[in-house]
Amino acid sequence: MRKATITRKTAETGIEVTVDLDGTGVYDNQTGVGFFDHMLDQLSRHSLIDMTIRADGDLHVDDHHTVEDTGIAIGQALVKALGDKRGIRRYGSCLLAMDDALVRCALDLSARPFLVWNVDLPSEKIGSFDTELVREFFQALSTHGGITLHIDALHGVNSHHITEAAFKSVARALREAVEPDPRKSDDIPSTKGAL
Repeated sequence: MRKATITRKTAETGIEVTVDLDGTGVYDNQTGVGFFDHMLDQLSRHSLIDMTIRADGDLHVDDHHTVEDTGIAIGQALVKALGDKRGIRRYGSCLLAMDDALVRCALDLSARPFLVWNVDLPSEKIGSFDTELVREFFQALSTHGGITLHIDALHGVNSHHITEAAFKSVARALREAVEPDPRKSDDIPSTKGAL
């Protein structure tokens, strides 16, 4: 049962995240931030991780706390659902094209968080959404999910396309990494014997 629910409550946000690593990409994400919900839907759909997210944040201030804290909660939910990581592939990568955008993601569920972010978003806003929050989300996901995460935008002129390609490439890489490895289903994928 690779499922988990995380509830995070602060003075700025109240967030509940439920994930099922063995799902089919069913999602029900409501954060109050429309574009962000659209990106979370992509993350679920293309990773095949079922996700239900409810966030109640201080949107009268801005979207920052809601986006960052959602990344924290998703990362924590992934860690909880993965348990000791026995039998997973551990690594994943994806080179994803979306119209003008080409984004590469490589990740390792190593428990050693590190984000390499080589993504230039040409505009400061996508609708009313601050594009600087895209990096904030992935930083929170990496840190609290224990993920070594490299994201590189190789091409792109449209901020919406680049951002969506980033979410989709991370999703596809995550799908690969959390999948059971049929050749090593009882082993932890590390010479250390622990992750």
